[in-house]
Amino acid sequence: MLIPHDTRIALDAVVGLMNTAPQGDRVDELEDLPALRAFVRNHDISGVGELDEHDLKAVRELRGRFAAVFAAPEARIAATLINQLVAAAGTTPQLTDHDGYDWHVHYFAPGASVADHLGADCGMALAFIVVAGEQERLRRCEAPDCGRAFVDLSRNRSRRYCDSRTCGNRLHVAAYRARRKEAAG
Repeated sequence: MLIPHDTRIALDAVVGLMNTAPQGDRVDELEDLPALRAFVRNHDISGVGELDEHDLKAVRELRGRFAAVFAAPEARIAATLINQLVAAAGTTPQLTDHDGYDWHVHYFAPGASVADHLGADCGMALAFIVVAGEQERLRRCEAPDCGRAFVDLSRNRSRRYCDSRTCGNRLHVAAYRARRKEAAG
């Protein structure tokens, strides 16, 4: 599956945002404005002005809306949710080249809030996945104690864990130890 650079960046932002949500024993990683500023900086969200408490609240709400898209049981439901996200963001597609990136499309209106920026660009990235018939690539980690979001971009759609070095390896080691214990006992 060929994904344009700007779409990949937006998908990474969606996953990054969703994975800031409290889950199990993990705390909310968007607990305050400094955390939101760090998220914006770490994900190279361009064109964001001064952030305030309204932005924090709006981005947290957006995070839940993205989670609903990942959890949608079928493309028609995902499409409805994505259409609502993009419409609420007031999209204004524009071709741009900035910060060393070649031409790409920004879907957010100039001067948009950070939530509208994320809603438009990330909503369109999710739309790209649904249009391509690849909604099943929007996944949650199968490790019992994880549940983090990821986009499976493997060739054969076989990725099961958010990170094979942590969650995947931990489960494989546990299964290996269980087999050895069973064989020995």
